Amino acid sequence: MVEIERKFLVKSDDFKNQAFTQNKIAQGYLSSVPERTVRVRIKGNKGFITIKGISQSGGMSRFEWENEIPLDEATELLKLCEKGKIEKTRYEIKSGNHVYEVDEFYGENKGLVMAEIELSSETESFEKPDWLGEEVTNDERYYNAFLSKNPFKDWEK
Repeated sequence: MVEIERKFLVKSDDFKNQAFTQNKIAQGYLSSVPERTVRVRIKGNKGFITIKGISQSGGMSRFEWENEIPLDEATELLKLCEKGKIEKTRYEIKSGNHVYEVDEFYGENKGLVMAEIELSSETESFEKPDWLGEEVTNDERYYNAFLSKNPFKDWEK
């Protein structure tokens, strides 16, 4: 149940032509403390609850547990979440042996587009598409829990 992922900014919309799925996502946090974030998410027409632990050194690895829950329960739990909801569209793009998840944010985080890739080890190699930009894996500002409280629109440009 350890998640190993790397995060990147996205420098063009070229990924959209390569996407094999896209889903609207709404999510909030019942707890956003770094030691244990508890997230409620509606993705398409499904509900999920996720618990994540604190990131290990390097920011690539951390404990993650996720379960699907009934959509009506996810809708009700979102009402209990801390201030600051995340709204985005997630695109999935195959690249080599991996799938990138590219999130295009809306609302308070409009203008931010970020890609994540899950790996089986921290040293695993992967293809980097042309639309992939700067790596931000170690930058906590790009964690969704941080973005819910410190939206992208408020960052100094």
